[in-house]
Amino acid sequence: MARTTTIELHKEEMKFSAGHFTIFSATHRENLHGHNFTVYVALTGEVGDDGLMADYGPLKQAVIARCKAWNETFFLPERSRHLRLERDANGNHRAYFNGEELHFLARDVTLLPAANVTLEELARVFGEELVGDGAGMARDHVTRLVVKCASGPGQWATWEWNGNG
Repeated sequence: MARTTTIELHKEEMKFSAGHFTIFSATHRENLHGHNFTVYVALTGEVGDDGLMADYGPLKQAVIARCKAWNETFFLPERSRHLRLERDANGNHRAYFNGEELHFLARDVTLLPAANVTLEELARVFGEELVGDGAGMARDHVTRLVVKCASGPGQWATWEWNGNG
C-alpha cells in the first residue's frame, strides 16, 4: 500500500519586503504602502521504499531565490484592466490610473503577471512558477503543492495545485 506524506516548508529565508497598492475599481485604489511578506509551501506525495518522498532542497532554494528577487521592490500588475503601464525612453515605468500618473524607476519595480497585487495573486504567481509544466513535480512524485503568502500574522492567501487532475 502506498504511503503519502506532506512536507511543510516555512523557513526564515522565505520572506520578502515589497511595496504595492491594491486596485478596488476603476476609480479607487490604495495608497502606496508595503508589507513584510512570508511564504509557506507544502508538498504532498508518495513515500518511496527508501523512506523518502523527494529531494525538496531544490524546491526550497527556488522559493528562497524568488523571495530574494522580490525583496525590496515595488509590484505593479501587468494584467490590470484599470491600470495602464508604459516605459519611458530610460526604461522607467509610468503607471496611469484614474487620471493619475505615477512614476517608478525600473530598478525598483517588479512587474507581476497578475490582474492585481493581492495575496491571492502573489500566492498564485509563486505557485505557478514552482510547478511550471508539472514535469518536475511528477519526477519527484509530488501530487499536491500548496503555497501560502502572508502580509502579516493571521492574513494568508492559499493557492493549490493538484497533480492528479
